[in-house]
Amino acid sequence: MKYRISSGMRAMARHLQWVLPTALAVTTTVVSMDAAAVPAFARQTGQNCQACHVGGQFPELTPYGRLFKLTGFTLGQRASVPLAIMGVFTAVQNPGDRAVNGSNVTNDGALTFATSSLFFGGKLTDSIGALAQYTWNNAYNNGQNNTWFPLTGTAGSDNTDFRYAQHITNGNNDLIFGVSVNNNPGVEDVWNSSAAWGYNTVPGSFGSDNSISPILNQGLAQQAVGAGAYVYWNRTVYAEVSGYRTGDGVFSFLTQGIPSSAMNYISGTAPYVRLALTHDWGNSNAMIGYTYFAPDVYEGNLNGGPYDAYRDNMVDFQYQYILDPNTVTVELSDINETVNYGSAAGSAMDTNSLFRAKASYTYEAKYGVTLLYSNGTNNVNPTSPVNTLQYGSTAWTPEVFWIPIQNVRIGYQYTIYTSLGDIAGQQALGTMPVQLSKPGDYNTSFFYVWAAF
Repeated sequence: MKYRISSGMRAMARHLQWVLPTALAVTTTVVSMDAAAVPAFARQTGQNCQACHVGGQFPELTPYGRLFKLTGFTLGQRASVPLAIMGVFTAVQNPGDRAVNGSNVTNDGALTFATSSLFFGGKLTDSIGALAQYTWNNAYNNGQNNTWFPLTGTAGSDNTDFRYAQHITNGNNDLIFGVSVNNNPGVEDVWNSSAAWGYNTVPGSFGSDNSISPILNQGLAQQAVGAGAYVYWNRTVYAEVSGYRTGDGVFSFLTQGIPSSAMNYISGTAPYVRLALTHDWGNSNAMIGYTYFAPDVYEGNLNGGPYDAYRDNMVDFQYQYILDPNTVTVELSDINETVNYGSAAGSAMDTNSLFRAKASYTYEAKYGVTLLYSNGTNNVNPTSPVNTLQYGSTAWTPEVFWIPIQNVRIGYQYTIYTSLGDIAGQQALGTMPVQLSKPGDYNTSFFYVWAAF
């Protein structure tokens, strides 16, 4: 569940967002966990995990995994118990968090139970299927003034995707069409270069996020409910058109767990458009895509009044090579966003961007390495009522991981910051500790154990 900063706190947030950049990333990612490998699907299809997930590296999908999702999770026989559970333990060392908050820091290197999920998923009829996730978090939450407080446990709805689909084939044509109803713009996507699936996949990972983050990067996760239709023709052309509204009223069960004070309310219906071209050859496959998302979000977490107009455009690319015992995946995405603030009568506009590139390799579906590059920027229009500063961060995150059995993953990441906002200016304002004078002072170590059964 990603929380956007309300208009009343925007000026403070622009200074504070760099004080705890990696701590903010761990909260937003742990609280909103991407649905990963679901063993209920493996039991339904009779396939092992690496049939759907590249090199067993959940949640990255193979062509078969994408086919399974696009056809509404209906391949195979309906399982008698379509349930699965998932749990994550993490250990984090973040010097920047420790310097700012002292003893109130995220587990500070100790292995801690972070979160767990219950999944319901699979075939309901020959044409209808679902993936529904309910998550319990034993994590840390961002309280007032970015102070960290341990939670005794919170629970709520997580990524949910109900589908109706048909698959029609003849000698020359292969057509899949369907409808998706879900609670996270982009969670219906089947490519791992998309905002919902490509980079926030390890619960609590640091380099996978950025404190300046376009709203398409899960900014309305579990706060909006959408429905849309999609087609996939000859495994070449994919097109989807959806509309998203605030997840309240009869749809509030899909946003359960988010207090009204933290809910982002949408004015009207926000259009979501996804286009992609794909091609398979030999042991390789590739995709190039485009996404447009345009929500108008009321300011101050209020259901009414002035709203900020977000306009997000994303271009993304994915390449996979799959031939046992080797798999290679390359993912790129570039999100560019403009925000027109309603409270400023249209005279203020921010532009945000987030570019990410990730390469991963696995051997024998057991041993893997990844390298992630992330670069986010925020340019404030001179007419903005907030300020005229430019913020941005750049980070590299290498990772090594081991999959001892097909539904357990153990990994270690180290995030290296090469740029991190206006450090000198924020030290002068007293919003950043003097002892943390360069981006490298915020480099973060992250260890995790991730299992699903």
